[in-house]
Amino acid sequence: MAAAVKAKMIVDKSFRIAEVDKRIYGSFVEHLGRAVYGGIYEPSHSSSDEGGFRNDVKELVRQLDVPIIRYPGGNFVSGYNWEDGVGPVASRPRQLELAWRTVEPNEVGTNEFFKWAKDVGSEVMMAINLGTRGIDAARNLVEYCNHPGGSYWSDLRRSHGIEQPHKIKTWCLGNEMDGPWQIGHKTAEEYGRLAVESAKAMKLIDPDIELVSCGSSSSTMPTFPEWEATTLDHTYEVADYISLHQYYGNHDNDTPNYLARSMDMDHFIQTVISTCDYIKAKKRSKKKMMLSFDEWNVWYHSNDADKKIDPWSVAPPQLEDIYNFEDALLVGSMLITFLRHADRVKMACLAQLVNVIAPIMTENNGRAWKQTIFYPYLHASRYGRGISLMPVVDSEKYDSKDFTDIPYLDSAVVYDEEGDALTIFAVNRHLSESLELTVDVRSFEGYRIVEHTVLEHDDLKATNSPAGEKVAPHNGGNAKLEDGIVKSHLGKASWNVIRLAKSH
Repeated sequence: MAAAVKAKMIVDKSFRIAEVDKRIYGSFVEHLGRAVYGGIYEPSHSSSDEGGFRNDVKELVRQLDVPIIRYPGGNFVSGYNWEDGVGPVASRPRQLELAWRTVEPNEVGTNEFFKWAKDVGSEVMMAINLGTRGIDAARNLVEYCNHPGGSYWSDLRRSHGIEQPHKIKTWCLGNEMDGPWQIGHKTAEEYGRLAVESAKAMKLIDPDIELVSCGSSSSTMPTFPEWEATTLDHTYEVADYISLHQYYGNHDNDTPNYLARSMDMDHFIQTVISTCDYIKAKKRSKKKMMLSFDEWNVWYHSNDADKKIDPWSVAPPQLEDIYNFEDALLVGSMLITFLRHADRVKMACLAQLVNVIAPIMTENNGRAWKQTIFYPYLHASRYGRGISLMPVVDSEKYDSKDFTDIPYLDSAVVYDEEGDALTIFAVNRHLSESLELTVDVRSFEGYRIVEHTVLEHDDLKATNSPAGEKVAPHNGGNAKLEDGIVKSHLGKASWNVIRLAKSH
């Protein structure tokens, strides 16, 4: 039997990257497929509340402790008239939804979604339509949502039974406007001008809101990163964040290469940071632009199935990827990447939350269940809050088709100073060998191992289903702490969460 591959880490409480903004554990609900209708909302379901929202789904969302949810799109928002989704439901129009070629019944809109988000403990990241609309609709929506009263749009909200303003803090200035597929697609100059003028009007209504300028739809776009440089030239002083979107897939079934995709995400983030800092220097600005990675996930399993869907139906099943075990490993590494960039990545939204490329799935009038990717997301959200530390890592490496010098160990460390807790997140990318890990934590004197949680499976393609979970975590990890050194063997192809706490 071959010797285990090896990795060493030094973790010191002085090696601080930044405080983790809890909003990096955000998610996304778009009016797409069964995300809303048949997902979070299904009045005929036995578990539904008086508003028609499924309580079984709400319970799973609460388990994830999702701090912010982007809404209502996505491509959907670029053709959406927000006024269609407020007021008496019976009088709302049914509209042809052009982004996904379905019928939107508008049973769920701004007020219903805000109440649902509040029920699950989440804030709302509201997206405005800068595709078919612009400044006027944007400022009116801010007034409707955030102004206390005494004006047309705020009083309209009150007439709809919402006396107090929603006070939505975070707003996206459109969605993927660089993409030719987008309704109302714009050049960088066109978008930059519209975005900055919309932002100015929105902040005149509510100066306390924060705004996300629209970045590239992915790092593979031919206009990346020129799009960022051109648009930020307009929006730098009015926006607080720039968005990043990225999805990955294992189309050619090359798992060693697939598990290295988080290195591409790291490069994407570094490039956007460099572009932001260039514009900062160009403008002699004192402001540091932060990043909102408000769409990210694995997405490739469902691509062919969606082509068979008839157009102009209500909530057909779309983009319903069924995730396997190796997908969970990559999702874990993507979360690790955010933690290592906690100084600049302040928000991120796993796209999406229910049914559509999602950690939570439902059956219409049936069960709700957890996909494989539910668990790394759960663990990071639950234990990845505090100060992100920079571990000094020495790991054996491998090469793949698209990457070189890929560490077998992918890791991030979070220190909860208030709770006297330390969490090590670690992925072993080796597909056939365990990883012998030693972690020097001598700066954390008096700590002990609380638990070592592991997500592993012999079949990389194993999936979960309503009938049961083949892929679920266990607490049988073997981490031990001796003389300030954590020693562990991380199983082949595994996601690991090693938690320590101070003895009292």
